[in-house]
Amino acid sequence: MNRHRWLTGIIVTLSLALFAPALASSGGHGESDHGESGRIDPIHHVLDSDVIEIPWLNAHLAKKIHLPTVTEFEVGGLKIKLAVTKHVIFMWLAGVVLLIGVVGAARKARADKVPHGFLNMIEVFVVFIRDDVTIPSMGERYGRKLLPYFLSIFFFILTCNLLGLLPYGASATGNISVTAGMAILSFLLIQSVAIREQGLGGWLKHLTGGVHPLLWPIMIPVEILGMFTKPFALSVRLFANMTAGHIIILSLLGLIFIFKNPGIAAVSVPFSLFIYLLEIMVSFLQAYVFTMLTAVFTGIGVHSAHHAEGEHT
Repeated sequence: MNRHRWLTGIIVTLSLALFAPALASSGGHGESDHGESGRIDPIHHVLDSDVIEIPWLNAHLAKKIHLPTVTEFEVGGLKIKLAVTKHVIFMWLAGVVLLIGVVGAARKARADKVPHGFLNMIEVFVVFIRDDVTIPSMGERYGRKLLPYFLSIFFFILTCNLLGLLPYGASATGNISVTAGMAILSFLLIQSVAIREQGLGGWLKHLTGGVHPLLWPIMIPVEILGMFTKPFALSVRLFANMTAGHIIILSLLGLIFIFKNPGIAAVSVPFSLFIYLLEIMVSFLQAYVFTMLTAVFTGIGVHSAHHAEGEHT
């Protein structure tokens, strides 16, 4: 593993954590688990909040920290609040975990020494992303050159997903602002690689789809729409999958309180445990899917340029 590439990847990871602070309406998401009727509100646990709970051994000692608001402004008549929220805190926590864990593992890596323990686990993911995702999708040149970015994306999403499964935790990837921020970065990467390989003229020519000029008024809008559909699908897929699992678990556990019968726990708790274990697999799967699709979309621009060169020769 190249230490300089790892450090570059970590910088990208921290940039991701700072890129998508939660943008919420001025009303916020509420600070209590209970609505006006006194009933438990499970949606509170999957939405972002300007309050973070601190776990204590005794339930009656549970405390909350009110997070600060950086600034408020209006865009098109919509009042927007830029604040340090619960999801932002857990993004920062994910960045710190990656700095400590991955940089520490990279420092221990030696070419003449067989890795073991945590370093061996990290190397498994690194080799997998390199040999089965980036290089097959983008070729040897870009597969190695852009590897730090894709490793950063993978480990950042994975860490955020797993932190959301901890008690009192929160899935930052269950926030559409966070997933949209990462999708925008991926969109910029995809288009910049395509322009670099094809040239600006070739990239613009690609928007025509190679059809007759009379069909350009139809083809160009379709191609432009397709450019933005890819990152949109990336952000929505990750957001929806990470939110859905938590809602299912809360719904199953909520059956106990809805029916007010402890016997329901004999059914809902085992099913919730099964979904929870499934969520662990989904955490890895969604990190892989986001990384793999970004690599595939980037590789399309690279392969299109090579195909165009082959036609000219």
